[in-house]
Amino acid sequence: MTPDQVRARLEEFRARRGYLLPHQGAMAAALPELQDAYGVMYRALTLEQRHLSPFEKEFVWLAILIGCEEHVGTHHVHLFYETGGTERQAEAAFRLAAWAAGAKSFAFLDRHWQGHFPTVGAARGYLAGAEALVAGCDLPLPLARLALIGVHTARAERWGLAAEIEAAYGLGVAEPKMAEAMSLAMWPSGVNRFLEACEVWLEVMRSGRVRPSPPFQAWADTPDQGGFHLPPRGGTAPKPQGA
Repeated sequence: MTPDQVRARLEEFRARRGYLLPHQGAMAAALPELQDAYGVMYRALTLEQRHLSPFEKEFVWLAILIGCEEHVGTHHVHLFYETGGTERQAEAAFRLAAWAAGAKSFAFLDRHWQGHFPTVGAARGYLAGAEALVAGCDLPLPLARLALIGVHTARAERWGLAAEIEAAYGLGVAEPKMAEAMSLAMWPSGVNRFLEACEVWLEVMRSGRVRPSPPFQAWADTPDQGGFHLPPRGGTAPKPQGA
């Protein structure tokens, strides 16, 4: 890439998005193909309207960014207000992100001490606490559950995520909205966090505790979703497809 090409790429991005971050410069100078693919992925993941309403999406985004402490995401603060968000609802996002960070305490109760506190149901206590936190914040409970699904995905908190998925089904939250809330975590936290969250979702569906829709049941019924299986050492490796 020539200096003029790098400058042109950076100014094009600034003109299109209204801001510029340092990683765009590294891609423009050394990885222009990645920069092009990055833009397509970002558009599909965050800009295109899919299942969440504009406000729902920006509320989930806000909670995820708080949970990940991603201070550079101020354009989502702008979009949160632009889509009708209020400071009271923003306070709810901070409460939910903080609650998600403490979910491991209830996971500890469930895994180790539930027998010592038989009337203190771990999942029940966790879910009720989150509900109490957003009471009076002008926030629908289904949206609070979606935000927590996003935050738990980003933080790789499997126990809390499983509890939230099950609670979302109980509230009748549409599965595509749940999937979109999970997918937003890919940007600040990486694809593997989304992969792990989908593993949790698969476990919840297969447990029988929820009733998936037919498309999601088809996903749950599909066997061998554990990735590439290595043979025992000294065995014969599987042939590559097409070999």
